[in-house]
Amino acid sequence: MRSDLLPAPAPSLVPQMERQALPFALLAVVAAVFGMARGSKRPRMRGAGAAALIGLGLFVVPAELVLISRGWVSELTRVALFSLAPLFAVVLEPYIGRSVGPQSRSGLLAALVAVAGTLLVFPLDLPGSIESGGALCAVILAAACVAAANCGAVKAAHEMPGNSVASLAVIAGGTAATVFAAQSALTEHMVWKWNAISPELTWSAAVELPALLLLFWLMRRMPATRMTMRFVLAPLMTILIGFILQRPAIEPRAGLGLFLMIAGAVGILFAPEDEGEAGSSLLKLNQD
Repeated sequence: MRSDLLPAPAPSLVPQMERQALPFALLAVVAAVFGMARGSKRPRMRGAGAAALIGLGLFVVPAELVLISRGWVSELTRVALFSLAPLFAVVLEPYIGRSVGPQSRSGLLAALVAVAGTLLVFPLDLPGSIESGGALCAVILAAACVAAANCGAVKAAHEMPGNSVASLAVIAGGTAATVFAAQSALTEHMVWKWNAISPELTWSAAVELPALLLLFWLMRRMPATRMTMRFVLAPLMTILIGFILQRPAIEPRAGLGLFLMIAGAVGILFAPEDEGEAGSSLLKLNQD
């Protein structure tokens, strides 16, 4: 969402795929150092494969699908469509996530409210051709992919040896960095000049790396549905900050949309633990 909500003031000299690889390479290095310092155990082959798939599902596939949609789907429409991620997570979590309970009706309702509010604030540009319709479907598929990968990541984080997500971050980040770097080497003219790379490295280290570390840290502390609310909270916070700084007149439609976005976010973030997950936690305690 950085390019959609906060466009860069000047074009970067570093190709797009190379820029994509930088924060994930930093994530892999920092997580590896942290894991070695803590003596984290290496995951088994199955766990390593799952971590690699999580890296592809969280970062690579959505980025490729969004790249396909460029030129056909506007930036604000992409932001609106990614608000579908919490809705997909509510539906998918009982099947591929850590939760063993049925779908939460309150969570589903809150996600629908948040999506409705986002669409009121960011109205969709209806496709005018088959190509633009396909690009719109690609963005929706990207949101579903992120939601599914979040569900799998939360489950994998709880199954990692020693309850450490450092190994998960190393493999997922390394996989994403490798794929983006390989694609850049094959399709772009990679830039190795320090004066061109240093601004991107600075941004990645100061902004994107802490966000990625926080994302993996939360995987053992927050359900996937709540984690995907970042796709609603990010535009919501950007809009609220813009209102505070610029104080523009708020149209009734935008005001209603903001209210629904806040209500949906609160409904998911502060909802009680679902019965299935609570039951599994009690069962684990009884077994211990």
